[in-house]
Amino acid sequence: MIAGELVEAAERLLGGKTKNGRMGAAALRAALVDLYEFWLGKGAAAAGVDTDHPGVALVAVGGLGREELVPYSDLDLVLVHTGMPGIAETADALWYPLWDARVGLDHSVRTTSEALSVARKDLRTQLGLLDARYIAGDAELAASLVTAAREQWQRTARKRVGELADSVRQRWRRTGEIGQSAEPDLKYGGGGLRDLGLLDALSAAQLVDRPGDELHRARTLLLDVRTELRLELRRDRDVLAAPQADKIAATLGFDDRFALARELAGAGRAVRYAVDVALRANTDTPKRAFGLRGARKPLDEGVVLHGNEVALAKGALPAKDPTLLLRVASSAARTGKPITYAALRTLADSAPELRTPWPADARQELTALLGAGEGLVDAVEALDNTGLWARLFPEWGAVRDLPPREPVHRWTVDRHLVQTCVEASALTTTVSRPDLLVLGALLHDIGKGRGTDHSELGAAITTQVARRIGFPGPDVELLTGMVRHHLLLPHTALRRDISEPETVQRVVATLDENPVLLELLHALAKADALATGPGVWSEWRAGLLRELVARCKAVMRGGPLVTEEPLDERQRVLAETAKSSGRTEVLVTSEGNVATIAIAAPPGGDLLAPAAGALALQSLEVHQASLHVHAGVRVGLFSASPRFGTPPDPALLREKLTRAVSVPDALGEQLASKERDYGDQPQQAEPRVLWFDEETEGADTVLLELRATDRIGLLYRVADALRSCDAEVRWARVATLGVSCVDSFALRPKGGRADLEWRRGVERAVLAAATG
Repeated sequence: MIAGELVEAAERLLGGKTKNGRMGAAALRAALVDLYEFWLGKGAAAAGVDTDHPGVALVAVGGLGREELVPYSDLDLVLVHTGMPGIAETADALWYPLWDARVGLDHSVRTTSEALSVARKDLRTQLGLLDARYIAGDAELAASLVTAAREQWQRTARKRVGELADSVRQRWRRTGEIGQSAEPDLKYGGGGLRDLGLLDALSAAQLVDRPGDELHRARTLLLDVRTELRLELRRDRDVLAAPQADKIAATLGFDDRFALARELAGAGRAVRYAVDVALRANTDTPKRAFGLRGARKPLDEGVVLHGNEVALAKGALPAKDPTLLLRVASSAARTGKPITYAALRTLADSAPELRTPWPADARQELTALLGAGEGLVDAVEALDNTGLWARLFPEWGAVRDLPPREPVHRWTVDRHLVQTCVEASALTTTVSRPDLLVLGALLHDIGKGRGTDHSELGAAITTQVARRIGFPGPDVELLTGMVRHHLLLPHTALRRDISEPETVQRVVATLDENPVLLELLHALAKADALATGPGVWSEWRAGLLRELVARCKAVMRGGPLVTEEPLDERQRVLAETAKSSGRTEVLVTSEGNVATIAIAAPPGGDLLAPAAGALALQSLEVHQASLHVHAGVRVGLFSASPRFGTPPDPALLREKLTRAVSVPDALGEQLASKERDYGDQPQQAEPRVLWFDEETEGADTVLLELRATDRIGLLYRVADALRSCDAEVRWARVATLGVSCVDSFALRPKGGRADLEWRRGVERAVLAAATG
């Protein structure tokens, strides 16, 4: 009877109004707590749990224990006792009326020692007991349980933070984050109420300070929205969807659901950031205390892996090194390791802004960052939380935390842009300009949220960004075209008859007959769809786009021939010197951190593979390479920069290159050892080989293009694979673009024809070299 009266009273409370109008969310929660405490007290007394019966007490945990009870919540109750006989009958007298009245109930019956024993084994139980609050019965017994549970947590918390961190991060991966989700989970999402409870637990163990005003405001907002959501749906649901968000926003005094969503996103980011800081600080504390964090492993110039985090190297000078910020971010994204908060604070305080236009090494690092794959998400979030991302892209503020207007979107606009980069990183081998693909992916929706055509506004913004970053004019036009026309292919494929010649001609004309722009838009359309939400990209949609692109390519065929670039005067003199001396000649010049190397070797033997191997062994990353012949002498031209540090001494480099060209046998083993030591990350995209029969001079020469993820010694392995297939390299061009490379080789079979069987053998060998 008592439980039935409780339910009736709760329904009147949830559905009623006060004399001053509808009860506010906070007042409603307080009223629910008072109501349940009153009726549970009456029910407990009826079951014999009261102050006249020592040795048994009713304790609330969960929302009722925290006094944060929201509508339609289950009750979490513990009946604690001292081993008294007949406790099962007492428990039945408590629980059955609640079950009969269909009150959701999570319950347990334990002695204090039993409760503490379970808590030692089960982290969820231990954290739940921290919220325990007396309801009825033996108050001293209840107080002893609360005190013992808190003392046990304070003794053991530091040892359990690692377990706690693992479970929290698994939950984040499963539910997403409030700050980035179009439909956030207010309780379990990253930055939600469960994380605020975690901060309370860490504070109770004195591992972090008590949450400040910002987190108190976040808690109130999350609780208010959760309260109103359940009132609106009249059930226990914590995922906020657009239909309910409109009404809740109005109730809570926001202009619209988009204003509410941005406020929620900001609150969620603040909570998640605080949890991340707390977990990482306390997870590493024991190692720091005993000096066991491990050696500093160099990742890039001024960047090291210290323990399990990316940190600034000793001697790094952030105030004098504008590109350091990008090197730190790309290292973190590439390795999947978090950036230390000390490094983020130092960069935020002292890193200068990049001057317009950005230097070439900054563009290279940006491409490496954007093409790094899944690690990009956390790297951008870290920079965004400290204001560093806005320093690189001031335009980002307009889309930060911006909720999507289309229900098909899973993420906020800013997270969608980053996720599109992640998806595009797996497609970099499908295009000839992976650097433009990943930057176009980042910017394709940058014009949203301003009440105008986002494609046109985004194109104008992209033009400014691309010029500021320092791209040359033709690349600026390509990037601008990508953003302006990023919907052209999917809209045409899905809304027009692509078998009609007029449809294809319209697309070709819109793109100014540019095949590079066409392939970039094709890859971007797939990445955009994959980053939108589940089910958006399908085989049917993919097939329509492939057919449209194939028809457009057929119309666009017939570009200029790709030919060997001529040597300059110094390079021709070097070749003639090598011919007359009969020795390998090397010329090394440097400009800043970039070394330009010319190698001239007498006929016979190989040049490309040993030179590429020697450069890799010196930790030089090849950005461009070409192979030529002059006066019967082979000439290799290389542009390279160190992965970190400064270029090696030119005299030493000349010696190493000369020896490698003369005695190349040991290079493969040495490179394999160096790659293991460096620990390169697995490639993000499947390597691809493309053949172009009609784009070289000479009927006996074909062009092979390799698109792959760059690795230490890749050029050496590919060149060695070509040599093993009796493929003569007439000339070569190598372009490294961030984490990707596009390498072109003009090939001629030695003593045979470039037939299908020979090509298949070459392709297998090259792909094996790119993946092995």
